[in-house]
Amino acid sequence: MILLGFDVEEFDMPFEYGKSISFDEQLEISTKGTNIILNLLKERGIKATFFCTANYAIHKPEVIKRMVAEGHEIASHGYYHSDFKAEHLRQSKLALEDISGTEVTGFRMARMMPVDEAEIAKAGYEYNSSINPTWLPGRYNNFDKPRSWFYDHDVLQIPASVSPVVRFPLFWLSFHNLPLSLLKKMASATHKKDGYLNLYFHPWEFTDLHDKDKFGFPGYVSKNSGEAFARRIGNFIDWATDNCYTFRRTDAFCSSVKNKNKPEPVLR
Repeated sequence: MILLGFDVEEFDMPFEYGKSISFDEQLEISTKGTNIILNLLKERGIKATFFCTANYAIHKPEVIKRMVAEGHEIASHGYYHSDFKAEHLRQSKLALEDISGTEVTGFRMARMMPVDEAEIAKAGYEYNSSINPTWLPGRYNNFDKPRSWFYDHDVLQIPASVSPVVRFPLFWLSFHNLPLSLLKKMASATHKKDGYLNLYFHPWEFTDLHDKDKFGFPGYVSKNSGEAFARRIGNFIDWATDNCYTFRRTDAFCSSVKNKNKPEPVLR
């Protein structure tokens, strides 16, 4: 079982590299990438989860409605991508439910940053996918967290997938930089260990990010972006399908887990 998640946000990442980009262009780039993803998923009959900021949804409700019409799940990515307050958890949930006309049960914190699990539960979410259970300099230090699903404050935690033993992250940057053959081997080993994969990407990765003067991105971010990235993800989906892996929305995975016992978390 493979869970594909896409973090749909105002494209503010150039700010991290000292660049400025207008809000209208942030929306334009994210929307272009989102439509490429939706087309790719529709061609292959795959359903996924879109973790959206309320700020993006408010400005692009037609994109949210397309996601829903094509059978995808809407989950929360906060209210804004670069600003967070605890009250945004509930506010973003309500805003997304109003725009999408669907129940929003899942959350992912912007940039996979730490978030108070008690506040997640208080806001009414059933699952949280905000943990990358690995170590990356200046970003994550989560070796003390379980690498597969567990419960915290009665909220299902669904960490991003990492390989067994060494916890190599199978996340968006890996899909830009590693050979697909190696990614497939690691994905197989991780799926065999955990019974599922939880993979996440961003719409802007499906657009051309090579303009360093405009975006300021290092090569490991812009490599294989745009059409090349769409081909790589399409290739991975086709490989997974050929090898009898199934794809599910994250809320469906959450429901299947809830029907089982809730074991104590085990660090693996």
